[in-house]
Amino acid sequence: MITHLGGCHCGKVRFEVDAPAELEVQLCNCSICSMTAYLHLIVPKARFRLLEGHDELTTYTFNTGVAQHHFCATCGVKSFYVPRSHPDGFSVNARCVDTERVSEIRVVRHFDGA
Repeated sequence: MITHLGGCHCGKVRFEVDAPAELEVQLCNCSICSMTAYLHLIVPKARFRLLEGHDELTTYTFNTGVAQHHFCATCGVKSFYVPRSHPDGFSVNARCVDTERVSEIRVVRHFDGA
């Protein structure tokens, strides 16, 4: 387990996430994940830390309202959110993790969110 840094496109939202160098992610086919090409790195709350940008986040919910989709209000990127499938954790968009310490990103599961 190592600490990765990441964030949104404009850099106003920055986070740390503890995960292996080889990231195992899920690809979901629900309406919002399909449209944004989101790659889910699911982690418990204890392994995620928001470093900067709390005030820059805006939240979007739909359908059941359980998932809390957090977006940067400036650039619109969703670098992490609280998923309906794991409400006690976070889904980090592996595409938003800085690549310096990532050795590989492997899709290990296709999640049927549709």
